[in-house]
Amino acid sequence: MKGGINIKNEMISWAISRAGFERNTFIKEKFPRVKDWLDDEKEPTIPQLRDFANKVNLPFGYLFLDNPPKEPLPIPFFRTLDGETREVSLSVRDTILTLQKRQQWLIEYYEKNDYEPLDFVGKYKHSKDVDAITNSIREVLGLTELWASDATNWENALNKLVQTIEEHRIIVTFNSVVGNNTHRKISVDECRGFVLVDEYAPFLFVNSADSKAAQMFTIIHELAHVWIGESAGFDFRNMQPTDNETERLCDSIAAEFLVPKKVFQEMWDGSQDYRSLAKKFKVSPIVIARRALDLGKITKDNFFDFYNSYMDGFYKKKEEGSSGGNFYATLRKRLNPRFIAEVHRATKENNLLYRDAYELTGLKSETYHKAIKEFEL
Repeated sequence: MKGGINIKNEMISWAISRAGFERNTFIKEKFPRVKDWLDDEKEPTIPQLRDFANKVNLPFGYLFLDNPPKEPLPIPFFRTLDGETREVSLSVRDTILTLQKRQQWLIEYYEKNDYEPLDFVGKYKHSKDVDAITNSIREVLGLTELWASDATNWENALNKLVQTIEEHRIIVTFNSVVGNNTHRKISVDECRGFVLVDEYAPFLFVNSADSKAAQMFTIIHELAHVWIGESAGFDFRNMQPTDNETERLCDSIAAEFLVPKKVFQEMWDGSQDYRSLAKKFKVSPIVIARRALDLGKITKDNFFDFYNSYMDGFYKKKEEGSSGGNFYATLRKRLNPRFIAEVHRATKENNLLYRDAYELTGLKSETYHKAIKEFEL
């Protein structure tokens, strides 16, 4: 290479791979001049390297290293039936790091203001008792076995569940992109959710691109992690468990919380009428099918036939009915009402600079202040 900056080819290739791009596709569609760099025909200029770093979401200085830096994932991330994975996409990694930063600020804010630790976090760290943990979650949230019976449908039951969880200082966030960047999507196949456990401020992340059917199961699975005191991420591909013991425990807790075994056994008549039972339990038909599978009422083939049919219908309906939606309503779910309220309170108390509030929320000044007004804080 001549006429520019000498950057190792390995670092260019690593940066492309790290960003989740296939090299040839990236060169063809995103950055054709990279081919000249890799073929040693030209050297990149500083402006070109900055542009490249921006496209692959990489800190500019990393390109000048001799070897790719180690970037360990801050929490274990489980793949369905494949144990623990060592790599996730940059979009998932950046989302985890963003929420960790928000969580750390909130922890410090709570400690400074003499908040007490949440006594249910890690309460069952050394227990595998599904019933005991499930009952404890219900007790803390103030929900009975048939807590959803008053809801008109399972979508409303989900809203009621999230609201109840948030009332107990647990931050639940919904998003399907990195921050507010709609060009950086988070694939449901890779990440349905993750949980960052802490005794002051547990953070739950749910992929909002997923069906609400799966979201409800994800949320209770994450709550189970809070009670056993272990952070983790998961993909729940096809609503199937991993081969990890802790993940299977959390799956069992989620299933028992949403569809109590005793009640299910009494209602099950072998007809495989998942939708009818779903209406009674106020959960999605997928959760009913999954419960039937766990309890040996149906085969895996039965489950997958229904799951694939249901999800095909969901994505088709979503595509046909997709719309832009209300930005501030979406933003409220991405940030969480309690979190944004705590940030706003800290700025009013002069305990947080506005520039830091903008950074924590990922918002520009004008959008931040309009959001505060929209949320009536």
